[in-house]
Amino acid sequence: MSDIFPDKEYYSISEVCEITDLKAHVLRYWETQFKVLSPSKNRAGNRAYRKSDIQVVQLIKHLLYTEMYTIEGAQRKLQQLKQMRKKGLDALPAEQRNRQVLEDVRRQLVEIRELIRG
Repeated sequence: MSDIFPDKEYYSISEVCEITDLKAHVLRYWETQFKVLSPSKNRAGNRAYRKSDIQVVQLIKHLLYTEMYTIEGAQRKLQQLKQMRKKGLDALPAEQRNRQVLEDVRRQLVEIRELIRG
């Protein structure tokens, strides 16, 4: 699974499958179960995912496969996150927040090391 993906406006379902390491039938099923996941369709009727859709897919995958939520539990968690976001609270799961903090600290340490080395 890649957290980094090409910079473009729309992604096909096959590209999203490659980015998220999921099968197309899983994505199509999740679209029926999670209202928040509804990619637009192009003129040919093919799904057109945006980066925000891919982030939702990655969050759902994390909830189901890593946190071991049921579909219903993940739906409730997404609803809670939506409400938190409306209240202006940080809606990222704790694991992602911690990862971001650690990445920031690591980057700062590398910069300090470079300054010391001259």
